[in-house]
Amino acid sequence: MICVETQHFNLNRILLLAIGLWPYRKSKFSQLQTTLCFGILTSFVVFQFTALITTKCTADFIIKICSTAIFFSFYVINYNMFWINTHNMRNLLEQLQYICNELKDENELAIIKKFGHNTRRCTAIITLFTICSTFLVILLPIWPQILSTVLHINESRIQSQTIQITTEYFVDQNKYFYFILLHSNTVICIGATTLTATGTMLIGCAIHACGLFRIASYRMEQIMTIKMLQDINLKNRTMICNKIFYAVEIHRKAIKFTDFLFASFQGSLLLLIAITVISMSLNVFAIYRNALLGNTEAILLHLVGIFTILLYSFISNYIGEELCNHSNHIYSTTYNIRWYMAPLYAQKMILFILQRGSQVSDINIAGLFVPSLECFATLTKASMSYFTVLYSMQQ
Repeated sequence: MICVETQHFNLNRILLLAIGLWPYRKSKFSQLQTTLCFGILTSFVVFQFTALITTKCTADFIIKICSTAIFFSFYVINYNMFWINTHNMRNLLEQLQYICNELKDENELAIIKKFGHNTRRCTAIITLFTICSTFLVILLPIWPQILSTVLHINESRIQSQTIQITTEYFVDQNKYFYFILLHSNTVICIGATTLTATGTMLIGCAIHACGLFRIASYRMEQIMTIKMLQDINLKNRTMICNKIFYAVEIHRKAIKFTDFLFASFQGSLLLLIAITVISMSLNVFAIYRNALLGNTEAILLHLVGIFTILLYSFISNYIGEELCNHSNHIYSTTYNIRWYMAPLYAQKMILFILQRGSQVSDINIAGLFVPSLECFATLTKASMSYFTVLYSMQQ
């Protein structure tokens, strides 16, 4: 028997527990943890926008504030997306566990275990990459302090090099410099954990959906065997009908699981898509402006933001592409079996599967976006188009 929670989503469980979003644990401590994490993420976005109140608002300054604030709102939306869909996430895991409990064939169990292993491996790689990236991002502002004893840099200069994200706390920022730095580093750690935990959880569910479609294809392959075709008796007729039924059943459950996955998060995903395009456009424009001013440190900050969003968007759309491919693979599998040698009653049943499979199963978000590599290219192109608009307006 397969336990999805402990065998396939163990690392995901640890990551979600760290930020209070694991759907099976809702104690008072976890509720306090969730409120605290969400408050820290939200406050950092608010303190960036408050800089617009106390500082003269020029076009460059507004773009500077918006490019970073909208990027950090990406963290807030991801966190809120899982927070409000905790019940749906628990239902998804329960559906998956129920489907796995019904699997009896050794080959089918091997298939779902293989995709579970892919989930663990993908989560481990992304988590390791996130830990290394977060450590480097946190280390960059502190690096001048490490070299201060060698280069004899005074503290005011260190602080001017350290604070890259413009904020307004309505306090003396030189006096409370280290508290502000602690706040920003805490936000980076919580935000990175949020992106990793929520992203890998959705990726894991999508990978398991691919596994369910692969099992459906496997069951279709097993419908017509040479032994059955050589002796079409009543027993074999019944076995053929049962195999067709089981193949259609797992295919229907896979489609239902996938539809529920995207329906649960489609509102937040639409907002994330919009934030992705806007943030990329503003950060590219900010890089252009800082390149003219020769501000290397600010360029590095915006490059990190662009790289994070591009990587997140690419992985999400790549998984969507794989999900569509696995969903559509059942048509070619059904067509390639020896359905033409089956009895007439079986051909009629298989015909319904072919008709359903001939329709391309695009996994769409609110009927507007289809997660795929083509969609990733479209979003990237749209971001560059808006950058061009900003550039022409600046001219």
